[in-house]
Amino acid sequence: MNKEELVQEIAKKANVTQKDAAEVLNAWVDTIQKTVSKGKKVTLVGFGTFEARKRAARIGRNPQTGKELKIPARTVPAFSAGKKFKTVVNGK
Repeated sequence: MNKEELVQEIAKKANVTQKDAAEVLNAWVDTIQKTVSKGKKVTLVGFGTFEARKRAARIGRNPQTGKELKIPARTVPAFSAGKKFKTVVNGK
């Protein structure tokens, strides 16, 4: 499912226009991105948690040459599924 299909499904289920559904979805995504980029968690009980995680610097290898590379430390976005979400995905 792509974003357009998701907007259509939200509009149908919420009985709103696709434009309104798209605005709400865009605001939701934007809010989560800004909150996580500030180092805060966003938890939706039953659905999951969005957070920033730190990756330590490490040594990697160029697969073509075998030469070692320094991979710098960085912060990456992460999502952990909630219990209800996992249950739905598992078909229970």
